[in-house]
Parts: sequence; structure tokens; C-alpha cells
Amino acid sequence: MKRHGVIEQQSSRATVKKGAILSILFFCCTVALLLYCFNDAHAIEIKKQTLPNGLTVLHAERHNLPIVMLTILIKASPLNEPADKAGIAYLTAKMLAEGTQKRKASEISEEIEFVGASLNASTSSDYTTISLSVLKKDIEKGFEIFSDVLQNPSFPEEEINRRKEIIKGSLRQSEEDPSFVASKAFIKEVFDEHPYGRLVNGSIESIDNIKRDDIARFYHEHYLPENAILSVVGDLTSEELVALIERYMGQWKAKNRSQKSENRSQIEKKHKDKKVVIIDKNITQANIILGHRGIARDNPDYYAVSVMNYILGGGGFASRLMKVVRDEMGLTYSIYSSFSGNKEPGQFEVKVQTKNESAGIVIKEILKQINKIKTETVTDLELKDAKAYLTGSFPRRLETSRRIADFLAAVQFYNLGDDYIERYPDYINRVTKEDVLRVAKKYLNPENYVLVIVGNQKKIDLSHFQSSKNIY
Repeated sequence: MKRHGVIEQQSSRATVKKGAILSILFFCCTVALLLYCFNDAHAIEIKKQTLPNGLTVLHAERHNLPIVMLTILIKASPLNEPADKAGIAYLTAKMLAEGTQKRKASEISEEIEFVGASLNASTSSDYTTISLSVLKKDIEKGFEIFSDVLQNPSFPEEEINRRKEIIKGSLRQSEEDPSFVASKAFIKEVFDEHPYGRLVNGSIESIDNIKRDDIARFYHEHYLPENAILSVVGDLTSEELVALIERYMGQWKAKNRSQKSENRSQIEKKHKDKKVVIIDKNITQANIILGHRGIARDNPDYYAVSVMNYILGGGGFASRLMKVVRDEMGLTYSIYSSFSGNKEPGQFEVKVQTKNESAGIVIKEILKQINKIKTETVTDLELKDAKAYLTGSFPRRLETSRRIADFLAAVQFYNLGDDYIERYPDYINRVTKEDVLRVAKKYLNPENYVLVIVGNQKKIDLSHFQSSKNIY
């Protein structure tokens, strides 16, 4: 998603040497934390409060290592931007550390590097996050820089132009990647004009449309305490956190903005017809994506869908698609299915690469397996294995303080409940074979779907498929 703009610039030789030593220490501490947290994932006590300015604060103390992780989630994403300025949420996030009212971009980089910390900003389909990792002894400096970047970006024109060129260069380079081309075409056909149908970082044309005033306006409309969730994990007591927030974020005032919908509402529309899109490229391996619109993250069926998808294609070597298409037929190295759990209904998709000549055979088998899971109950062993994996792998999401901080903010954003960590295993274990069959029938559509193929058109045979529209 997933991509992350780590701030790196040239500094003095002494600074680099000190930063390198501290970075090694930080890495070693992170590895140790991973080993510790694997067996202690559920023993997380979370303190939650909403400040007078509207900022939601989540705090989990972990004193085993002298590290503090901060993640602030801002409800600013492609869902909040106009189509002709797609990428403004992404560009705004990347500009935060490119200069503030009292620091230049180079100064921010040097100060972060000097204390061996890291500062990142990233944007997904639903929100933006700014994250800081810093040693406990440097928490004052880290928090001060973090709050400065968050509250006082200056958006220098020169840095905006430089960042825009970087984004456009990356977009041009990505067009050489067949899997990127396939994904871009797929979301466009599935979501049409909805923001999920666009790239998070926009297009070359939309990036050119964005001016400094647009960025400043987007920032002032969305970077507000009442529109944010701060998650803090690590070697910090509640008293210390309160003091830091008062000192460095006490001036961040609510704007009492007019109540607007955070996201565009969307009806879960179904595709009325099958749609096949073939993009001709002279490559030996066809990149294939087959799917349609899926479900939102807060859908009560999400957990049954997770179990169903694991059995179909999300379970790696244990999934039906992998066993048949890879192991039995020998037509691919990897094939998998997934449901994106977004704020609004995302997509269901099956992705696979295979020889151009075998593309039709693979697609036929994908549809066969989708039909099978829609019409026949899964076996007891499949259900047991899916539940065991989903519950057993859950602690991996909480292996490090960074993952915990990100996870807590996302749980709050999607309104999954303050006790979500404790309740997740039960959500999965309550799924029955009948639930799996029910959600497969409801959310899988092997008749009306979008099929995107990037490959050598002359070698791809789809004669046995009927489609209402083909794009070449």
C-alpha cells in the first residue's frame, strides 16, 4: 500500500557516522522486539482518550525496549479529492517533510538522521499516515520534529515542483511493468469514476493540474485534530505522553469545519455484464486479473469471506487455486485471490501469471473453482485449516511496536471495536461451512466480472469466452 517516503538526504560525515550507529542499534532492538511480541501479542493494554480539540489518542506502553513509535492517521485520501486533481492527497503527504515554517527540508532530514530516527508519510485508498520511530532518549526531539512537520508545513514551490517530477517519473517507469498495467486497468473498469478506480498517486495529467494553493487548501481542510487518530506505542508512560502532547501539539486547534461526508457513499453495484480487456504487450507471460467489486471492511460478513477466500485462493499453497493450477496443472508459479477490506466496498480479484498460450485454460479453471465453492460446501479439514491459519497468523500483525501502532490506528478508523484484538479469534472460529457457502454465493460472481489480460494478443486464445465488450 504498499511506497513509503523515508526522508534521506546528504549530511556531514560525523552526522552520518552517528546516525549509522544509532540505526544499527535501532535495527537490533526491533529484531528483539519482534521475537518478544510474537508470544505476547494479545497482552496489549490500550488506553484511549479523545482530547478537547477532537484528537483521538491511543496509547500502549511497552517498556521492554527503549523505543517509541508514533503513527498519526489523517482521514485524507483519494476519497476526498476531485478527479482532475487525483494524487493531491498523496502529494500533500509527501510534502509535509519538505519544509516547515522554521525548518528546510535538509534540516528536517539532518535532525532526524542525527538521532537515528525515521520519519515516513504514506497515503492509501482510505487515509494518510505519518509515522515516527525514535529512541526513548530522543523522544523530545522526535516529538518536536513530528509535530512541526504535522502542523507547520510550508509547501515550498521549488520542492513541490521537484516532488511532482519524481511522482511523474515513477508513473512513467511503472508503465513498463505488466502487472502494474494490469492492476491499473482492472481498478478502472471495476470502479469506473469512483476514487478507488484511480491510482493513489494520481496520473501525469492530474499531477500537472495540482498547484501550491490546491495543496495548501487540501491540507487546511483535512489535517485537523478532529480528523485524526494518534497511536503511540513503546517506552512511554501515560504521564510522559500527556506532557509531550500538551507541549508540542497543544496549539493544534480544531477548526469546527462544516460537517462533510468523509467519504463518498457508494452503492454496492454489481456488474451487469462480463467485460474482457486485453492489453497487447510482447511478453511471454500473460498477466491476468479476474474479479469484481467486493465488500467493505465493516461488513459483518467480512470474517466468513476471509475464511472462504483463504480456501479458494488466499491460503497460499493450501488454497484450491494453488493446488490445482500450480501443483496439478503446472501452469503457474503463483496464483492467489483476495478481497480488499476498505472503508467502502473494495474489489475481489484473482491474480496469476502464465504463458500466453495457457491463459485461456487458466481462466477457465479459475471460473470452475469459483463455481465450485459457490455450489458445494467446503470440507471439514479445509475449514479447520483456514481457521487455524487465520487465528494463528493474527499475532504477526502485532510483532513490532510499529505494526501495533499502525494496527491500532486502522482498527479505530474502521470502527472495529476497542476489544477487536481479543475478539478476532472468536469472529473467525464462529464461521461455519454454511457461512462459507452463503458468502461465496453472495459475493462471488463467475458470470459477470472484469477480466484484464496483459500479454501477447496473438498467442492468447479466449474463443470459448463470451464478452459484451473487449478493449484492445
